[in-house]
Amino acid sequence: MNFRAIGAIYKFEMARTWRTILQSIVSPVISTSLYFVVFGAAIGSRISQVEGVSYGTFIVPGLVMLSVLTQSIANASFGIYFPKFVGTIYEILSAPISHFEIVIGYVGAAATKSIILGLIILATAGLFVPLHIHHPLWMLTFLVLTAATFSLFGFIIGIWADGFEKLQMIPMLVVTPLTFLGGSFYSVNMLPPAWRSIALLNPVVYLISGFRWSFYEIADVNVEISIGMTLVFLAICLAIVWWIFKTGYRLKR
Repeated sequence: MNFRAIGAIYKFEMARTWRTILQSIVSPVISTSLYFVVFGAAIGSRISQVEGVSYGTFIVPGLVMLSVLTQSIANASFGIYFPKFVGTIYEILSAPISHFEIVIGYVGAAATKSIILGLIILATAGLFVPLHIHHPLWMLTFLVLTAATFSLFGFIIGIWADGFEKLQMIPMLVVTPLTFLGGSFYSVNMLPPAWRSIALLNPVVYLISGFRWSFYEIADVNVEISIGMTLVFLAICLAIVWWIFKTGYRLKR
């Protein structure tokens, strides 16, 4: 394992975050705080509690997941797309470093940024509402798994995209709507039976449900199923990344 090469990629990507801290950290925190204030004030005044938890407190895990999902994809996709755009990807591919180590460097940095952001948003939410994390280890487990999985997904998008428009297309048109419809601001159990069955086809439901369970021990689906679905998606992303490097898809031309 070439730890020096992994560290070089990791440090370079992390340094880019500190150079653009307003865009990378401050902007997502402010946006999430506005979501919290607007939804908490507008809807919270009409819905006092959801499954025994105040509405303002209930939406905190969903808001954290919303930021972690979108930022994991954005960080990882741009991190690998920019070397493709300027042509430095060929220097990385020709360096004495394995494909596995390249993925660890880029995905590890993207996941680290998202985890830091998620914890900052969680601390910010604690200024507005009282938070009770019943299972802190499970909370960190879901946070790390989600950040790593969607950073891998973003890595795939960054390799697939051949323009900045495509880089934004899937996060904006697919991931964000799925997150809003995945129970970020409501419980899936509140939906009519037919709509609930449709909602359970959304993989984001399982991520948010498991993460919320670690806070309040309430969940839309069984926590074991949530973990299982996350691991399945992680395995699919790993298989796709392996295929990309094996075939050189959009890397060798």
